[in-house]
Amino acid sequence: MSSKEMLLAAVRGRTGWIISDGKAGHEGQCRGVFEAMGLAYEVKRIQPGRLQQALAPYVPVARSERFGQPGSTFAPPWPDFAIAAGRLTAPYIRALKPHALRATYTIILQDPKVPLSTADLFWMPAHDPKRGANVITTTVAPHGFSPARLAALREAAPPAAFHTLPRPWVGVLVGGDGSSYRFTDVDQARLAAALRSIAKLGAGLLITPSRRTPPSLVTAIATATAEFPRFIWDGTGENPYAAMLVHADRFVVTADSINMSGEPAATGRPVHLFTPSGGSAKFQRFHQALARHGATRPLTDEVTVLENWSYAPLYAAEDIALTVAERWQRRRAMLSGEPSGE
Repeated sequence: MSSKEMLLAAVRGRTGWIISDGKAGHEGQCRGVFEAMGLAYEVKRIQPGRLQQALAPYVPVARSERFGQPGSTFAPPWPDFAIAAGRLTAPYIRALKPHALRATYTIILQDPKVPLSTADLFWMPAHDPKRGANVITTTVAPHGFSPARLAALREAAPPAAFHTLPRPWVGVLVGGDGSSYRFTDVDQARLAAALRSIAKLGAGLLITPSRRTPPSLVTAIATATAEFPRFIWDGTGENPYAAMLVHADRFVVTADSINMSGEPAATGRPVHLFTPSGGSAKFQRFHQALARHGATRPLTDEVTVLENWSYAPLYAAEDIALTVAERWQRRRAMLSGEPSGE
């Protein structure tokens, strides 16, 4: 058994709490780490009051939640591990520590602007500058698309709609306006024209908008590609995102989402990056790191040839899981007075 397998075997089957604010992105990152650890976990959804929602993470958990009392959502037996992401959940990790003491190893994902003493371990993306003895970083965010899950998804037949399209299949993951980027009319026209040029080369487009995608951008893409075979998810029925991720031969991704850029990088397949107006220093550092790894290349306004390349797939959840398991084992050995095995 390898050292990696031994570390994960030591935590597999132990208990975990995901303290969730209900945001799919936050919860997905937490699930990715705990699934990589093989934990028997449950999701604890929080119910912050108005004051807590406005002032988190700087205020305590509302007294009405009866934290630590029998019958409440957060009551003994305490889990072996607890993980949270986002500013709303940080107070719950802070409240857990004096109750569970060393019985629970606590993890916070991202930077909710709390002292590093709040949790035993913090994960932050490498493009975030915050560092400390209990801070670990990876290039991409954790997610649930492990190599094993990707392999299992590939065993399933692609949706019937995909089969009507010519190969290669190009998964097009479209975001929208956010705090750092915005899709101007010019940006929307640029992306639509680039996708049209890809379709003209004979590729089949598998297009999925997000909740943030402006309707005008969906319309621009649909109009520009109307004469070519393509699939555009209209939001009804099962989300085909996972099927796109495993069956697409390459990807076009808009630069406005860390998760949306990082998840296709788990496949080792080409990711063409479209950058709308705006940006930030953090996003720039993130995208530069992906490009250095070989995962992404810029999408040109007119594609004349479909480039092909490969790279080592990026799967941060396992890297984080291994570090958590190693540090938990080290602390456990220290508390028991036994050698840590290092």
